[in-house]
Amino acid sequence: MNRLDARFAELKSRGEGALVAFITAGDPFPSHTADVICALAEAGADVIELGVPFSDPLADGPTIQAASFRALQGGMTPPKVLDAVREARARGVTVPMVLMGAYNPVLQYGPEKFAQDAVAAGADGAIVTDVIPEEADTWKPIADAAGLATIFLLAPTSTMERMEAVGKLAAGFIYCVSMTGITGTKEVVPSELPGLVSAIREHARETPVCVGFGVKTPEQVKAICVFADGAVVGSSLVTLLHENREDPDVLSFVKEYVASLKTATIVP
Repeated sequence: MNRLDARFAELKSRGEGALVAFITAGDPFPSHTADVICALAEAGADVIELGVPFSDPLADGPTIQAASFRALQGGMTPPKVLDAVREARARGVTVPMVLMGAYNPVLQYGPEKFAQDAVAAGADGAIVTDVIPEEADTWKPIADAAGLATIFLLAPTSTMERMEAVGKLAAGFIYCVSMTGITGTKEVVPSELPGLVSAIREHARETPVCVGFGVKTPEQVKAICVFADGAVVGSSLVTLLHENREDPDVLSFVKEYVASLKTATIVP
């Protein structure tokens, strides 16, 4: 069983939602990425998403775009992202890890080699943001053969046909985008979101559904975990790391924040 499947099954048995924590690999400092991964795991993150920096990111808001730029300027590359995953595993991290980014770096790396190297390093899944289900016939078999779960995005604009296509192909979990637009721009959980998650679940074939984009407070996490399998928090974590990058206590701040978010996934 993939670590993602095992984690979601465990959470379901305990009546908890998943806290999915996103950071941009290489930001604020490439050499510290494994340290941040370890801190997220220690604080209670259930799944860790690592953004693979790319010069032309899709759907990312200004916060994550800036983080990607800083990471690239610092010399972060896909092989170094995998090195960080490998180091975190060597240091005892057992939390599922997912790589998130555009297909271009995967293509440059070599899709088969990327999938195989990702799994060998300790990654469990990949969100390739610009690979839609209708065009996944090259990537999906490669990922499946390597044992790397392919996680697809669905949004408020997704048709029932798209939901059905994703439901047939998705593994690990389905990433439900809470709004149209870019990441990190809303403060409240949209009122139509429970209906969207319900519609996705009709096609999900038992695949968990997690909600992200704009989620940053324990209150939002709690509200989402009432109707979804988990919440994804990204931009606020990236901001916290960047704004406190020179502070020797930055990882303590990260742990405190993540622990407060994780507590909110326990819904009565």
